[in-house]
Amino acid sequence: MKALPLLVVTVVVSACASQPMPPSAQSVGESQQSVPAVAQCIAQKWANQSQQQVISQGMVANNQAMDVYVPGQQPPNGAAAVVRPSWTGNTKTWVGFRGAGGNAGGNVSGCL
Repeated sequence: MKALPLLVVTVVVSACASQPMPPSAQSVGESQQSVPAVAQCIAQKWANQSQQQVISQGMVANNQAMDVYVPGQQPPNGAAAVVRPSWTGNTKTWVGFRGAGGNAGGNVSGCL
């Protein structure tokens, strides 16, 4: 009986992990750095440039997937860098950009 909940969780996590990218995000690039390292770099870069608070939101436990919101944007629908584990196997992290944020999407590439 205990195996059933574990199986359900495994199937749900596997299904989420197999999705290549969030449908509303445009690909920016991939990185050999970990998801938390890339997300922190993006947040720090945006905070330094704008002198505003930047919100990072963990999407999966242990920060294995994160959204980093453009300064002045709020979860859940604000413009954000979408940082996810890579599905290609050649890199550790895939990064996309969701929403309208001017040049913010281009600034993300400096953290790859």
